[in-house]
Amino acid sequence: MSVVVDSSRDKISSNMGERCGADVNSNEIIMGSTGDKQLDTAIWQWLQWDKNPKTKAQIESLLKSGKNRELRERLCSRMKFGTAGLRSSMGAGFSCINDLTVIQSTQGICRYLQTWFSDLQKRGVVVGYDTRGQMMSNCSSKRFAKLTAAVLLSQGVPVHLFSTYVPTPFVPFAVQQLKATAGIMITASHNPKEDNGYKVYWENGAQITSPHDKEILKCIEENAEPWNDSWNESLADTSSLLQDPLKEIYNRYLENVKDLCFHRELNMKTTLRFVHTSFHGVGHDYVQLAFKAFGFAPPIPVPEQRDPDPDFSTVRCPNPEEGESVLALSLRLAEKEGATVVLATDPDADRLAVAEQLEDGRWKVFTGNEMAALFGWWLLTCWKESHPQGNELKNCYMLATTVSSKILQTIAQKEGFQFEETLPGFKWIGNRVDTLMNNGKTVLFAFEESIGFMCGTVVLDKDGVSAAAVAAEMAAFLKSKNITMTQQLNRIYEMYGHHISKTSYFVCNVPATIEKMFERLRNFKNTNSYPTSCGKYAIKHIRDCTTGYDSSQPNRKSVLPLSKSSQMITFTFENGCVATIRSSGTEPKIKYYTEFCASAGQSDTTYLEKELTNLVNALVENFLEPVRNSLIWRSVSEC
Repeated sequence: MSVVVDSSRDKISSNMGERCGADVNSNEIIMGSTGDKQLDTAIWQWLQWDKNPKTKAQIESLLKSGKNRELRERLCSRMKFGTAGLRSSMGAGFSCINDLTVIQSTQGICRYLQTWFSDLQKRGVVVGYDTRGQMMSNCSSKRFAKLTAAVLLSQGVPVHLFSTYVPTPFVPFAVQQLKATAGIMITASHNPKEDNGYKVYWENGAQITSPHDKEILKCIEENAEPWNDSWNESLADTSSLLQDPLKEIYNRYLENVKDLCFHRELNMKTTLRFVHTSFHGVGHDYVQLAFKAFGFAPPIPVPEQRDPDPDFSTVRCPNPEEGESVLALSLRLAEKEGATVVLATDPDADRLAVAEQLEDGRWKVFTGNEMAALFGWWLLTCWKESHPQGNELKNCYMLATTVSSKILQTIAQKEGFQFEETLPGFKWIGNRVDTLMNNGKTVLFAFEESIGFMCGTVVLDKDGVSAAAVAAEMAAFLKSKNITMTQQLNRIYEMYGHHISKTSYFVCNVPATIEKMFERLRNFKNTNSYPTSCGKYAIKHIRDCTTGYDSSQPNRKSVLPLSKSSQMITFTFENGCVATIRSSGTEPKIKYYTEFCASAGQSDTTYLEKELTNLVNALVENFLEPVRNSLIWRSVSEC
């Protein structure tokens, strides 16, 4: 296919133009058809609509080289809402995140909000962003945020646009505080540096769920062509409808976070020292301020990782969940400074990793499930101290996603508060918490195993900033009792029963393979027949949240909502272990979560660990089949 590019004009070929309604007399690119009508139309649309020279040039280059397969991948599909909104790699194409797809997404959201809120032009929308960027595509979170604002402003919608980067939790907090109709946060959280994302919050301050996400996608498709002023980025600097909420929200947030502080005088006196790393993201300034609000001296920052860096140059992966390997700089600094606790917020500061130095000098990096046990114990203890009568405990709740540890459920059964679980993703937790609060209930804590914690209800989303301050206070309190967090965790398990968990993942870059793997489990030996065992381990119950099947329920229907957009099957084994296999909603990964929930009297952790390890091995060998499916093991994947 021959191609001639004339960059001085903005047109396309006559044979494609006739089909798509183009001006056939003025052509930028003269080309023959690719033989794929859908692709031809998508190419024409992209070259007509994209005004970013760098991403436009990427498509022109692929077209000139005849790389139709890559063009199809980039242009013939669109981003979909996952567990954390829209997320993809930065670059050209409708399947990627770039200036044009951000404009299209915002146009769709704007139209949807107009149908929902008659007072949209009074209440407006909150917009925030992190520090990601990619020079080769001229894409950055700040630019995406300004384009988002421009689209809304062009339609007469007031925009509360933060004047600088902020933690993700600031956006849902601002939505509630300012009574806005919605919030949009430009971030890809802990994803690799190539990625960015577009997270949407509803008026209640929780992430959107169905049917909003599906209806917004329809509106995006119906409003794909940029409106007249959608590319007018200067509106985000000059419009009278633009407001900067930074100072007001920052002050209100710190005042609200103080409600989670129960031992300010103790915090002011503690000899415990903390190191904090913000992983080249937004967290440094805000964690420093949260510590101040709690009465602490500032945590020691990791200088190499303190300031924003979109290349995340000191870590192979900007995800503190990866453990000691990515916390190396923090741990070495802590040893040098005599600090025994390390706090790590991910790049958008909505998640928190915690490590503690043991007596022998080694470091204990707590898993998300282990920190949840500690946070749950701590917040329950603090609530009891402030409510000595304890009469309202039955109206108190803690929540967790279904792939997370059941430790809070176990504690709830013994202590008398309520526990609920949700589908994976804080969008489900946030909305359920909102419902509980509207019904007069008190929510003490919620979490997901991937180090996402919601302490109290300051924000209806995970919040690494407030969690860092709460974790520090808990550690300082325990220090005053000559107890470490590790020792307290063991006491919790001794009191309520050991909950041993193993969680990991495989990378799979072929979506069809993921679908094939899960369909095999649904048709294991016969059609519509799930496996009855995994190796030597007999299966007691199966729950499939993708299809809505649950063998433990009398009507065989899952109590949790359907989640057709992702794959997730949970196996409960006769020996008491629980294992869930699911596809990630944000990355090309297949994750597995396993846990052995032992009774309080079962103290042989060596046996529990061995039994769970053997079950994990059987799960991988029989159900995931990494060799057959060409899966990449976590240990050799990039992130």
